[in-house]
Amino acid sequence: MRLLCILLVTFSSWVWANVEEASSNPPQQPAAIAQIKSLNVELKELLNESKSSKGAAQNVVSLQLINKNEELREVIANLVARSKQNDDAVKPYHAFVLDQVNTQVKFIQEAITFLTKKVTSDEQALDSLGDEQKLLTQKKVQEIRSYIQRLLSQQWVNYHWLADLGVDTSKQKSTLVKNIEHKLEFLSASLTFNSQQEQTLNKQLKAATDSEKGSLQLLHILSERQLTSDLANMQAFIKLADQMSVDTADYKKQIFEQTGNVTNDLLNVAVLLSIVRNNLEDLSHWVVDNAPQMLFKLFVFIIIIAVFRVLKNITSKMVKKAVSSPNLRMSQLMQEFFVSMSGKGVFCIGLLIALSQIGLDLTPILTGFGVAGVIIGFALQDTLSNFASGMMLLIYRPFDVGDFVEAGGVSGKVSHMSLVSTTIKTFDNQILIVPNSKIWGDTIKNVTHERVRRVDMVFGIGYSDDLELAEKVFNDIIDDHPMVLRQPEKTIKLHTLNTSSVDYIVRPWVKTEDYWDVYWDVTREVKRRFDEVGLSIPFPQQDVHLHMADAEAANIAKKRQG
Repeated sequence: MRLLCILLVTFSSWVWANVEEASSNPPQQPAAIAQIKSLNVELKELLNESKSSKGAAQNVVSLQLINKNEELREVIANLVARSKQNDDAVKPYHAFVLDQVNTQVKFIQEAITFLTKKVTSDEQALDSLGDEQKLLTQKKVQEIRSYIQRLLSQQWVNYHWLADLGVDTSKQKSTLVKNIEHKLEFLSASLTFNSQQEQTLNKQLKAATDSEKGSLQLLHILSERQLTSDLANMQAFIKLADQMSVDTADYKKQIFEQTGNVTNDLLNVAVLLSIVRNNLEDLSHWVVDNAPQMLFKLFVFIIIIAVFRVLKNITSKMVKKAVSSPNLRMSQLMQEFFVSMSGKGVFCIGLLIALSQIGLDLTPILTGFGVAGVIIGFALQDTLSNFASGMMLLIYRPFDVGDFVEAGGVSGKVSHMSLVSTTIKTFDNQILIVPNSKIWGDTIKNVTHERVRRVDMVFGIGYSDDLELAEKVFNDIIDDHPMVLRQPEKTIKLHTLNTSSVDYIVRPWVKTEDYWDVYWDVTREVKRRFDEVGLSIPFPQQDVHLHMADAEAANIAKKRQG
């Protein structure tokens, strides 16, 4: 803060000149113009106060200066936006707003130059300081670097303001972009160096004697702080570089490799490609360095894979035989699941053993699988939903292969089931593949789940027909049919006095596989027997009654006689 105070004091005449010049503007001015003048006056007063302040008081004034300048920038941003929208109230003050922005540009540029020199001098003097002073100086350097990044971000905003005010800032933007790219390259190299140094110091600290630990601990703390500072600064510069459309994929990959934190940046295709490319490069170097042993290890790898393939087949057969036991009463889907998972589990174990035998470090692979799992999880949400529904079907077994069902808006025979979808063959021999999520999320009707079904039929006779005769015909037809079961008993009852017919319900019980044969046979036999005994099957009809007045009837009769 004291550094910032010195800078603001240096440019106090510059700020005050703007205030004096602005005072000549017409009295009818926007509120934002008056607010800028007031803020400039307050800044000048704080600058004068900072000249006579010392110690903690000067730090307080410096903080007030920072906050007041931030408030000034918010007002300037509002005026620039209004000027860009051709606000008539702001047009007369275009030059005034432009001067304010130029003041910010010059102030930040000089501040960055001053602070950069200060950081350089402090870092050069770091080696000659005592232990306590080293820690304090390092902390101060880190704070200054953080503030430089903040100033660079504000400068980028300043150039956009100038562009909005009609000033060509392409050269300034290009220079700033190159500066940011250079800083990112430096931070990347610094991060690599400090990371290696921290790892080395950590190893030395573990193996050091008690007399050596004191100095090593201080160096390790300094290295950790520097590493943390580099990470924070690089993340901040990456954020700024993204605003400038600079390619930061390699730097994001480096941060991920250093911290291991999974962020939204990993969903970026360029970052993923950079990680994959880096892993492929590491793999190629490993192959070259271990070429003499590669053939032997590859032979061992093939042997292990072959052995576990045989074990996989043996395990699958044993599990299949076990789950096929009639005592377990497992569904077809559950049997297939256990058989498949047991074989694949054995093979995966063999694959991991084989990979470890050839000297491959499984940690990066498992880490890659974890990252890929997160990405694939986002991309395959619907598929995972189908998989979860398949597991529910596997556990609760609402139907099995060969059952006739109505589920997911379709009906037919289940011909195949998997953990993702169910294949249903319709009655007209069409194949429908239905996602399991649609089946589990809807009503499931298993037509053939029970071994016995009731055939529900309704037959109507005329109002003038003999009820006893009709009932006798129904009983004879049902009793004579060989597929009708005697238990449970049939039901034949007069059910409804309908508008055009007297309706009987006829409900015999049959085996599930005989349902449609009995339905069709009984329907045909009822028509034939009704024709033999003279019972009618009425069709919908309506009686129409005409009511005419006496006078109208007399007139009609006269007309007919005439």
